[in-house]
Amino acid sequence: MTTWLVADIGATHLRAAVCPAGAAAPGAVTTLRCADFPRLEDALAACIAAAGAAPAAACLAVAGPVAGDAFSFTNSPWRFSRDALARRLGLARLAVVNDFAALARALPALGAADLAGIGGGVAAARAARAVLGPGSGLGMAILAPQPAQAGGWVVLAGEGGHAGFAPGDPFEDELARVLRARHGRLCNESLLSGPGLERLYAAVAAVEGRPARPLAAAEVSALALAGTDAAARRALGVFFAVLGSVAGDLALVAGARGGVYVGGGIVPRMVDALRASDFRRRFEDKGAMRDYVAAIPTAAIVAPHPALVGALALLAETPA
Repeated sequence: MTTWLVADIGATHLRAAVCPAGAAAPGAVTTLRCADFPRLEDALAACIAAAGAAPAAACLAVAGPVAGDAFSFTNSPWRFSRDALARRLGLARLAVVNDFAALARALPALGAADLAGIGGGVAAARAARAVLGPGSGLGMAILAPQPAQAGGWVVLAGEGGHAGFAPGDPFEDELARVLRARHGRLCNESLLSGPGLERLYAAVAAVEGRPARPLAAAEVSALALAGTDAAARRALGVFFAVLGSVAGDLALVAGARGGVYVGGGIVPRMVDALRASDFRRRFEDKGAMRDYVAAIPTAAIVAPHPALVGALALLAETPA
């Protein structure tokens, strides 16, 4: 039986599956810590060995911009050559795509159980959709209908997470002042990522005159959700509010009347807190375009391994 390898590779974890060629869903998924392997090819070889099947083709969804043969991860020391990796793994065909391009391509396959709605709005049929999500960085992509192909889609990958941050209120102005003094230029990823939440916590404490402990992002969110640390609670509130503003900006840029979807490794685990936050209010706070954006639905992607679903779809569409 011919098999395919699909993998979703971030800065922290690699998730991979070996599936029958043409499969729509990944089946059993192997999760590895990237830090446990010196090179990407070593981690992928371990996944293939565990599956006990030699794939003929693969699609790798990687965290960073994809262009040409060489790829370097934005938030990881790993780097590889597409051609050399294909030879090393014995692949006849290897596609390398941005991880949020894969996530965007999965959107048409997601059902109601795979999405947790945030606020109102109704998706327009066969309209552009957008996806973004904080993790080790901030990914974004757009999915647009392909007019030349009935039911087809085209993915537009970009690096919108590195667009400049715009404060949305006086408190965020103060946070930006502190963060800029400490870190230089601020982009959306500077706040909307795991490291960004850590920076936000420290900046909130500085602005409010509170002591700040050196906390990891998971600790900040845990304290915020438990309500036991005022600075952590406010930092997470700012995080969600800024995410709403950025998601609304993306909706305007993409004309995403099919919806804006939040993925990544952070937000889908905190859906209730996201719903209770200023996310949707800030999403809709677009002045003259308020009514336009208010009609657009937003949702968190809660499906397991959606980027692997998208990678399979993209691999099926890649010429042999």
